[in-house]
Amino acid sequence: MHEYVLRQQLHNEIHARPYEHLLTPLQISHMAYLADAQAQAQAHVHLCRLLENHHLPLPSEGSSFHVADIGPVRLRWERHGEFTSYTFIRPGLATDQQSWFGHCACADISDAWRETIPGALICANHIALLPDHPGDDWPQHDLSAVLDADALVASEVADGQARVYTDLRIHADGFARFVIVSRAISPRRRGRLAQRLLEIETYRMLSLLALPAAREITPLLAQYEQELAQIMDAIRSSQPERDRQTLERLSQLASTVESLYAQHHARFTASNVYYDLVNRRIADLREQQFMGLQTLGQFMDRRLAPAMQTCSHAIRRLQGLSERISRCSNLLRTRVEVQMQQQNRELLASMNRRQYLQLRLQQTVEGLSVAAITYYASSLVGHLFEAMHRWLHVDAAVAQGWSIPVIALAVWLGLRRAHQRLAKVDR
Repeated sequence: MHEYVLRQQLHNEIHARPYEHLLTPLQISHMAYLADAQAQAQAHVHLCRLLENHHLPLPSEGSSFHVADIGPVRLRWERHGEFTSYTFIRPGLATDQQSWFGHCACADISDAWRETIPGALICANHIALLPDHPGDDWPQHDLSAVLDADALVASEVADGQARVYTDLRIHADGFARFVIVSRAISPRRRGRLAQRLLEIETYRMLSLLALPAAREITPLLAQYEQELAQIMDAIRSSQPERDRQTLERLSQLASTVESLYAQHHARFTASNVYYDLVNRRIADLREQQFMGLQTLGQFMDRRLAPAMQTCSHAIRRLQGLSERISRCSNLLRTRVEVQMQQQNRELLASMNRRQYLQLRLQQTVEGLSVAAITYYASSLVGHLFEAMHRWLHVDAAVAQGWSIPVIALAVWLGLRRAHQRLAKVDR
């Protein structure tokens, strides 16, 4: 049985990046770095250097996922399309709230190694997983020591089996913070919950990468739309001889807008994809509100959705401007082509008139040619009869006179036959 060469790889794709099995209490530190192809290759080398220092197995060349235990810390490395992520998991959690995020899970990894990770940091989060809550009633948690109470966002998730708290703020250490308290749910389910929270934050930041571009091109779009309106007014009121100048101006505007569209289209498209992922991960949480606190989904609807609508509006506006320029170009180009066709018709008419005049002149010249040929031919006849007068006894002048109509008729008939033959050839 012949097997497709990529069958195993495609089948195993659904099992890539499995969820971690998390036992409480523990700490998680997560960092995501924007990285192009070169930076991702450097990240692979950088990871291998860390593993070699701890005498651990290395990831295969081109791999996109690797997990290693470095002392008490479990390192989870992932390579995605345009970013790489590092998740550090360490069992145990201090009883004092102030210490939950004081000594983070990634602190056991060399500072020099963490500070030289290739790429640009785009997202960083800490998660504190509290010990399982055994009772049916949730305790009142005062998290003001680690989270901003005025910006607190919280919800019950996992069908009411866990609670998530965060303020979605970047704290002094450069990390955002999450606190999770759960009942005795399975470690795998707890791992799914933690990974979804980390993915929400990562994809949220990646979706916002298009926002600066949207703000940058908005005034440019207003300028280009005004210029297009001016061009349309010029098309409506301009003289035909100025249409080519207007078309050149419109073509220049079209090239500028298309260049802008090509420059930002990929970023806006990726932003929409990341935003869809954020919404899917939030839906997977199955949030429920409690104590009147704002949930993650509500927060994203109020804060993230307007930013994404700004991005969507910018790309739609840019695309609409491109289409309007294209229609305007087609209209003006059609108008210029009609004018050129009119000029061609006038040129052809002028050429026909000239040809007609040349034909009349040719006919006139042919008439003179008949007279000239007749004159010379009759002279030859006269000379012939003068030479043969001794034998023919015919007066040379009389013979020359009678030959004139005969020669003229013969020449005229010859020219007419030649015209008829040429006419047949033209057909």
